[in-house]
Amino acid sequence: MNDPRPRLLVLRSDLTGRPELISTLADHFEVSVVESMTDAMAALRHDDMQAILSDAGDFLPLERELVGDKAMMVLNTIGEGVCVIDADGRCAWSNDRMRQFKPNVFDRVKQHCQQARSIFAKQIEPADEPQSPKSKKFTFGLDDRYFEVMISPIGAEDGRIDQVVAVVWDATSGQRLQRKIDAIDAAGRELARLERDAIVQLSPNERLQLLRDKIIRFARNLMNFDHFAIRLLEESTNRLEVVIAEGLPADALDIDLYAQAEGNGISGYVAATGRSYICHDVEKDPRYVIGLTHSKSSLTVPLRLFDKVVGIFNVESERVGAFNEDDRQFAEIFCRYVAVALHMLNLMVAAGSNIAGRIADNVGQEISKPLNDIVTEAQTLIEQYVGHDDMRQRLNHIVDDVLNIRRKLRDAKAGPNVVLGAGDDENADLDPILAGKRVLIADDEQNIRTTIRDILKPRGAHVELCKDGGEACHLLEEQGFDLVISDIRMPYRNGYEIFAAAKRRDDNTPVLLMTGFGYDPNHSIVRASGEGLAGVLFKPFKVDQLIEEVHAALQPASGDGAPKQV
Repeated sequence: MNDPRPRLLVLRSDLTGRPELISTLADHFEVSVVESMTDAMAALRHDDMQAILSDAGDFLPLERELVGDKAMMVLNTIGEGVCVIDADGRCAWSNDRMRQFKPNVFDRVKQHCQQARSIFAKQIEPADEPQSPKSKKFTFGLDDRYFEVMISPIGAEDGRIDQVVAVVWDATSGQRLQRKIDAIDAAGRELARLERDAIVQLSPNERLQLLRDKIIRFARNLMNFDHFAIRLLEESTNRLEVVIAEGLPADALDIDLYAQAEGNGISGYVAATGRSYICHDVEKDPRYVIGLTHSKSSLTVPLRLFDKVVGIFNVESERVGAFNEDDRQFAEIFCRYVAVALHMLNLMVAAGSNIAGRIADNVGQEISKPLNDIVTEAQTLIEQYVGHDDMRQRLNHIVDDVLNIRRKLRDAKAGPNVVLGAGDDENADLDPILAGKRVLIADDEQNIRTTIRDILKPRGAHVELCKDGGEACHLLEEQGFDLVISDIRMPYRNGYEIFAAAKRRDDNTPVLLMTGFGYDPNHSIVRASGEGLAGVLFKPFKVDQLIEEVHAALQPASGDGAPKQV
């Protein structure tokens, strides 16, 4: 049984070693008697003593030995290397950790100590207001590792600095972390840098493909993410729509998710709260919904634009606990650039519509008076040339040309929501390619869907109209069609989802997607292009362009299958 009494260490002397004193103390303590200072220090190192009894003359040396011993224990326990370097560059003392470093590290530390001594000496040179030497920090690399050293002066009584103390630690992990952050920052800047001259030379579809390729390349090569999806928040519906996906099955991408903290998986939670989320084990996390086929863990971070959540970035892994706080930090930095790049591209393509409208408006105002003068003069001449049918016919042609110019300017000012040259097709001839074909037209602009119907119907097509994406997808679930023509941006479902619904119904169903000036915030064209998209129409388009695309879709020529852009 353990002795419950406190333990007392007695350093024997003429006074403390008397038998009667030891006997009396033994009634109250568990007494250990030692004969020398060395034995006392050994006992204190190995045994837990509650009290010490010694002569007054022995107490101060014992205390100094004890403090020094404890200090040495601390210095040998800490993770940093510590050494004292004298004025000649020799090591006067070092702890155990310092001696574990390779000789070339120790040599480099000594070099920096000599540099620091020179700096300290200048700081204490005679002056009106001499400075107190401050510690100096140095960083150096050796053998693919990085070290940091903090050097402080040890002053002598005469003010000279004879020695310095150096604290050294291995900073490799921190340096590598910073290097990766710097690399992500550089990649993000490249991602967000959309050079105007280069972008102008590309079609809207090529612009979107360029950005998608950049994001996938950086996510794979820099972030080591192979299975991920980017969803953007559709503000009107609060829905998270897939815009870019890599390495994830269709089932995971077809799930409807909304920016709500509950009932919409981890993605919905992140979009609603703006907080990143590490799912260490998908089988134990009730928020997780279907992702990678054999997913074991996931990381989801918000896409932020000016502190506003505009979407989410979700990464999946086949390993449990694949993501840590460093991955979260890297992904958050990367995704800020992704959000900016997507936003800039959308602004760029959307600006095309506004610019075209402003140009048309300005041109219309500039030539309005000259056109009016031409019409007035022509009509005056028509009245004067009564009986001159040939001349009157020429003048009427001039008036018709002016009216046509005005109509084209109105179409350009109206932007993409027009079909140029439509309105004269009621008496169009029956088209053997279109005759009897069932065509689904989906567009939330009534003018567009009815105009296309009025172009195709006289040519023999049976046309169904849908005013939004949800209605189109529902109709495609119930019926089959020979051709689907859909806008890419509509309420409830986007162009890619309509494309996917048509392909689920019948993989051979051709689909044409329409967009105004290439504005494709959900990257429907890019995603569908790799899965058999028949063609793309950029509004405003002409009737003959529409018919040409319809013919090509219904009678595809042999080739590489890449969608044609009009």
